[in-house]
Amino acid sequence: MSTALVGLVAGMALGFAAWFGGFGAFLLVGAVGAVGFGVGRLVEDGTDVRGFLSGGRGRGRR
Repeated sequence: MSTALVGLVAGMALGFAAWFGGFGAFLLVGAVGAVGFGVGRLVEDGTDVRGFLSGGRGRGRR
């Protein structure tokens, strides 16, 4: 799926949320979309979620 198509779908979802649910629904759909984007990037890049959430603890930094 191309980036332009993903942007189109996200924009349409936000538009429908704003139209039918108001500004609160618009913000909720945007926030959930941002979380979904972040999780998708983590899965796509093969990043270990536990390592990401730990913030670098346990890597032997001095």
